[in-house]
Amino acid sequence: MDPMDRKLLGLLAEDATLSYKELGERLHLSAPAVHERVKKLKKSGAIRGTVARLDGEAVGRPLSAFIHVDTEGWCKTLDLMAIYDDTRVEEIHAVAGDTCLVLKVRCESTRALEDILHRLYNIKGVIRTQSYIVLNTYLERGPGV
Repeated sequence: MDPMDRKLLGLLAEDATLSYKELGERLHLSAPAVHERVKKLKKSGAIRGTVARLDGEAVGRPLSAFIHVDTEGWCKTLDLMAIYDDTRVEEIHAVAGDTCLVLKVRCESTRALEDILHRLYNIKGVIRTQSYIVLNTYLERGPGV
């Protein structure tokens, strides 16, 4: 990955809707050259997909929380990992430290958060959770380039 690829990734991270022409103008490259670079970055795995970042409040899910999940034994059982089917779960991270998994969830209300917690406690092996409700988000972005 060269400095031009890094600049390209930075622009796409800010606004993935920019056309190859617009990207080319900002990078002083032709649109076909940008297209080729994007194809190579996708093939290498540097670009895993293009998604829209949604505003939780605007889509009716204003409550964000992080849930630490502690389990007995191996935490990544099929039953526990099936929680990814719940669209309110945005991220699942296996972590080192005093917990097994950290979930990032975005819900409609505290009652919906309680529902997720209830679902977690019904999974065999889950022994404890600790929830952190987000009051405000000052920065949310992907990896820097």
